[in-house]
Amino acid sequence: MATETQEGTAAEGHSSGLPQFDFQWWPGQIAWFLIIFALMLVFMRLFTVPRVGGALDARDRRIADDIAEARRMKDEADAQAQAAQADMAQARAQAQKLGAEARAKAQGEIAARLAEEEAKLAKTSGEAEARIAAARDAAMANVQGIARDTAGAIVEKLTGRAASAAELKTARG
Repeated sequence: MATETQEGTAAEGHSSGLPQFDFQWWPGQIAWFLIIFALMLVFMRLFTVPRVGGALDARDRRIADDIAEARRMKDEADAQAQAAQADMAQARAQAQKLGAEARAKAQGEIAARLAEEEAKLAKTSGEAEARIAAARDAAMANVQGIARDTAGAIVEKLTGRAASAAELKTARG
């Protein structure tokens, strides 16, 4: 019988096929499945999930910190840009003021030089007019003598005799 039992057991093992499909093994398989599942669940709950959650929380904190830092840097850059614009506007106003002062000073110098040159020109013009008047008067004084001489020469040429000084004086008329 012992051989028969061994053969029967061996025959049963081979004849039933895969143990997973044999109903007599299912309660043990389900028990081991539940035990392993519970252990995996406990392991995941105690070790894996907190690490993953911690990594996610750390990443969220880092992202939030980076965003806050970026906002702070943007605000700082905006403040510096506004300060630079104010400085540039102030420098532009100062430059315009200096330009206006330089223009006014140059125009004042030009006006003073122009007045000085006009005064020199007026003086030179007055002197020239005086010389012209003197030359005109001198020329006019000579014109009467030249006119008398010319009239005498014409009368002599036309009449053949020289005109007297009295006749020339009355002819002037």
